[in-house]
Amino acid sequence: MARRGLIAPLALAVTFVTAGGGTAQSQVPTQSPVDVTIGSIRIDPSQPRLNISYGLSDLDLEYVRKDAASATGCTARHHEETEEANVVPGAAHVTVAGVRYELEQFHFHTPSEHRFQGRSDPMEMHFVHRSAAGKLLVIGVPLRAGAPSTVDKVLARLAPECGEDVAIDDVNLNSLLPRNHTTFRYNGSLTTAPFTEGVQWFLTGEQTVSQATINRFQGLFTSGNARATQPLNGRTVTEVPQI
Repeated sequence: MARRGLIAPLALAVTFVTAGGGTAQSQVPTQSPVDVTIGSIRIDPSQPRLNISYGLSDLDLEYVRKDAASATGCTARHHEETEEANVVPGAAHVTVAGVRYELEQFHFHTPSEHRFQGRSDPMEMHFVHRSAAGKLLVIGVPLRAGAPSTVDKVLARLAPECGEDVAIDDVNLNSLLPRNHTTFRYNGSLTTAPFTEGVQWFLTGEQTVSQATINRFQGLFTSGNARATQPLNGRTVTEVPQI
């Protein structure tokens, strides 16, 4: 059965490059986001599964400020600001290769920070997880206009930059993710200052959201809040099929 969205064309296109040795890894810099190109992808079904254990959680949607010291901070939009949903501790986690990573928060960018063969999406959602040792794992989900989803519930009312957070009750966190858990994995960094490296990135296929929700978010961040793509510098992006 063909995979949806970005997964299907990429999987078909990279079949011819899966044989042979891998590309040498560049040590520095390994920044994010990246443009995932056909030549960078290797398929490896033997990689550890991404086990997702997401439950129900109340959310606290807050506006993340980066210009609090500015006199115009409440009206200007810093390019690293966003809407961030904080999750109840213990409500969600993932495990990879026996290591558990707790979901701390998820936030949004427009347009999408990651690209696939140069293609961007209207938005991207980042789920930020942390292990007991402090290691970061981020799941990146592109958002496209289509059927309404749980994302619409989260972004139904945006938190103002200088105002109260928005409380959202009983969100099924698992329904925020696409059903197909095939991932494109690579080592990168945070996409906001201080751009710390050593972040494990797991990129999924798209989730849909109503056009009205996209318009609402883009109406707040009229100049966007996405970092430009960074050079791959020889990094391999590993595709791990998982339905």
